[in-house]
Amino acid sequence: MLDVTVIEDPAAAAVSLDPIRARLLAELAAGPASAAMLAPKVGLPRQKVNYHLKALEKHGLVELAGERRKGNVTERLMRATAASYVISPVALGAVRPDPDRARDQLSARWLLAVAARLVQDVGALLTGAAKAKKRLATYALDGEVRFASAADRAAFIEELTQGVGALVRKYHDGSAEGGRDHRVVIAVHPSVKDPQPRPSLED
Repeated sequence: MLDVTVIEDPAAAAVSLDPIRARLLAELAAGPASAAMLAPKVGLPRQKVNYHLKALEKHGLVELAGERRKGNVTERLMRATAASYVISPVALGAVRPDPDRARDQLSARWLLAVAARLVQDVGALLTGAAKAKKRLATYALDGEVRFASAADRAAFIEELTQGVGALVRKYHDGSAEGGRDHRVVIAVHPSVKDPQPRPSLED
């Protein structure tokens, strides 16, 4: 099972967004189960659960993990193909965000469009890497900083821009034969407060 996979097909995205099917995906991410085992957990008849499982299987969101005999019936044990899923903007077709429409480094909506392109691009790269059975070389840095004032935030962004710009100028070689272009995405935005406090490691 993959940690996370990207859904690019609009029909698969629609299937995954159905509340009952999303619940089934969550249950199957915890381990293989049959329609009969899942029915009491989601409060539906086995036949109805089986109907939803077939829809999920059709779109590659769940897969057969094995079979077992129970009386005169052979139960199909299904499992989720990933622990979690991300829907790519590709699934939105012509209305997906396009960061090239309006480049405004101080716009939250432009940042959202850039983030959407990041999901789209990395999703496509993951799909290609999986088909080629190769690892995908990526890097991400995630952290938090508390600014004492808006002036400090502005100074930080200025230094960040200058520092990254210097690195790009140092390492970019547009004439390198066999070289591969890489996209660099850096974002700064206020942290979102978690409504549910996370348990302490000491608990």
